Amino acid sequence: MSVCDSIKSLKPYQGGKPISELQRELGLDHVVKLASNENPLGIGQKTLEAMQQAVSEVDRYPDGNGFELKQAIGNHLDVSTDAIILGNGSNDILELIARAYVCQSTDEVIFSEYAFVVYPLVTQALGAQAMVTKSKDFGHDLEAMLLAITDNTKLIFIANPNNPTGTLLSDDEIHAFLSRVPNSITVVLDQAYFEYLDDKDVAIKWLKEFDHLIITRTFSKAYGLAGLRVGYSVSSSKIADYINRIRQPFNVNHIAQVAAVSALSDQSHLVRSVIANKNGLKQLASGFDKLGLSYIPSSANFISVKVADSAKLYKQLLELGFIVRPVEMKNYLRVSIGTSREISDFLDALKSVL
Repeated sequence: MSVCDSIKSLKPYQGGKPISELQRELGLDHVVKLASNENPLGIGQKTLEAMQQAVSEVDRYPDGNGFELKQAIGNHLDVSTDAIILGNGSNDILELIARAYVCQSTDEVIFSEYAFVVYPLVTQALGAQAMVTKSKDFGHDLEAMLLAITDNTKLIFIANPNNPTGTLLSDDEIHAFLSRVPNSITVVLDQAYFEYLDDKDVAIKWLKEFDHLIITRTFSKAYGLAGLRVGYSVSSSKIADYINRIRQPFNVNHIAQVAAVSALSDQSHLVRSVIANKNGLKQLASGFDKLGLSYIPSSANFISVKVADSAKLYKQLLELGFIVRPVEMKNYLRVSIGTSREISDFLDALKSVL
């Protein structure tokens, strides 16, 4: 049986270790997971009630076009519904975009060092060429990315805020970058953590100016729906039409659609989540400062902290019941924002093993 060479050498995406897995391995009763950038407040009560009502309807296929959810997103962002594509998480959207625009083995995809791991995964899976630019202060070096453009460049990925570093590019920097990228090259602005910025939504307005721009967002982070897998993209209607042609039918399940509509309308829960995240960032940063550890200032819902031996420390923390995330930066661990109590307990555990 023949398999593509690009698939043979591909390492599958590894998510944060599940709580149940660690409990089985070590026999622990209490585990704190700070590895997957989940919302520690969970979902709002309004959304929970909407999901409970939707359970009785799962014998029917979901709305394959996601009419109500697209309407809710369109009203929220003031965009036309024909500009919106729904996905099984924003990861689904990222893969669809790559499949739509990367067609040959000579096609090139540009992304930054220390950027979201899905970018190299989808590039390699398609047998395309990954053009990885060096990071600048752990974030995107936009000038280097512009210099990496060739006649073969088809796609550029930018995560802002970036994962796993939490670094943030200004709106002015990104706008200037988009102005210099040829219209023939599609640019994906991955804003999975946008809601945590608590800032004006400037990027959506750029869609009227840049036909080659796609913005992706998710309900997995600030909205607390990680387990339901629902994300979306906003672009020109032309781009959306192309992506929709290769989208799997019914790719967003019924309960996920209902929950996302409800979550979008529950702004009070979103505000509480953003405030809790800001407080958690300060608590973690203060704890690292007291322990004499350096870290990358973050605009997302996690912080990457530098330690002497990340592999050893990761295992020691697991034994104490704390799951964090090893990342590609040497001797860095990424720590998601948890509840105040979870962060306090984690910092105590960290202090005990340092």
